[in-house]
Amino acid sequence: MKCPNCSSKDIGKIGSHQFYCWGCFIELTVNGEKMSVYQVEEDGTLSSLDDLFFGDELPQDFPHLHASS
Repeated sequence: MKCPNCSSKDIGKIGSHQFYCWGCFIELTVNGEKMSVYQVEEDGTLSSLDDLFFGDELPQDFPHLHASS
């Protein structure tokens, strides 16, 4: 799996459907067929980056993300 932002393969699993990129420090959440991307702010809150990356579609590089790991 590669990060949609920086293409790093240094992705960690932080929850049942949540991943974190150690290359660019974004959080990825997978819910069924939909992936959401968030920037982690200094105070720990998340800001959505979905409109910058995907629109309404799951990228082709990530069809396996909704499968159990």
